[in-house]
Amino acid sequence: MALAIQQAERGKYTTRPNPNVGCVIVKDGKQLASGFHMRAGLGHAEVNALVNLEQNYTAERAAQLLCGATVYVTLEPCSHQGRTGSCAKALIAAGIGRVVCAMGDPNPLVAGAGFKLLREAGIEVSVGLLAEQAQALNLGFCQRMAVKMPWVNIKLAMSLDGRTGMQSGESQWITGSPARSDVQRLRARSCAIITGIGSIEQDDSSLTVRPEELGLAATDYDLALIAQQQPLRVVVDSQNRLSMDAKILRQSGRTLRVIAVPLPAQGSGDVISLPAANGQVDLRALLNYLAVQEHCNTVLVEAGATLAGNFVSSGLFDQLIVYMAPTILGSSARPLLALEMDKMNQQQRLELTEQRFIGDDIRLSYQKVKKQQLQRAEKS
Repeated sequence: MALAIQQAERGKYTTRPNPNVGCVIVKDGKQLASGFHMRAGLGHAEVNALVNLEQNYTAERAAQLLCGATVYVTLEPCSHQGRTGSCAKALIAAGIGRVVCAMGDPNPLVAGAGFKLLREAGIEVSVGLLAEQAQALNLGFCQRMAVKMPWVNIKLAMSLDGRTGMQSGESQWITGSPARSDVQRLRARSCAIITGIGSIEQDDSSLTVRPEELGLAATDYDLALIAQQQPLRVVVDSQNRLSMDAKILRQSGRTLRVIAVPLPAQGSGDVISLPAANGQVDLRALLNYLAVQEHCNTVLVEAGATLAGNFVSSGLFDQLIVYMAPTILGSSARPLLALEMDKMNQQQRLELTEQRFIGDDIRLSYQKVKKQQLQRAEKS
């Protein structure tokens, strides 16, 4: 199963909105073939593994090897006919004897149906091997299926004294090039990137994935395909003041403008209105829209202190990814987040889930402390 998980990771930049899935076929302790899902509309992992095996043997020998073989797959084989055929039916037709699956399909419309087909065909099915690692491959997909909300990462870059840029707005570059490449990979794994109108007006940023900056080997990944599948760019622009000459509107892929005023009679590009009671964009409604209407699994927030702070103060995030640079900017520089707090009981406790060096910078990943953990900490 560990090999199947490694296979699934090969599609992490290109499968959206589909989940990442990997598959390994084994018989008599020998690995026969493997496969992964690369892109929506193309073959799924199980079918690709079958095809890869059949390409290496004669038809007769392939049939002999597949008869009674064991398939390790990271996600429940699909049972329905979509843009591709049913993987469960393909495994049945191949004569597979056993399927070991890490986890079921979280889509409530299809969950369990693949296992049912396999068992009805006499195939032994085991579920749960390395389930936690398999779920980590598809946190956004699982969350979208469960609660119709994407997994939200907030990316922040700061100095040692918690500042993001000078008061003048100058901010390039706090972190080094390895960290910026890491951010490019974060973008490439995201279905959408959310920013605010203030950041666009300040930097005229494009928020694109640039293959030459990914730091990925062309032998391991299809860089052209990654560049082609640009994430949806989302500009939170309450008063609809985005200039039609902004660089973000001139890039390949789509840019969605989200406003809090009535929709204009004429305009350029996609625009929706999601007003909240305070006259700003309703961020929760925006995330739900991205999950339901745009099928976004994972969203990356790359915004200034105000918008990022609004996501944090509203609890509308799953992970903070903070790049800390070995530099000091001073007390007059801009803060990391704009949060209105003046009492200790307003603080938000976070759990450090990962830390690693990225060049000279440190990347820190934080998630919200679960309610049970917080209660235990307060009692102690």
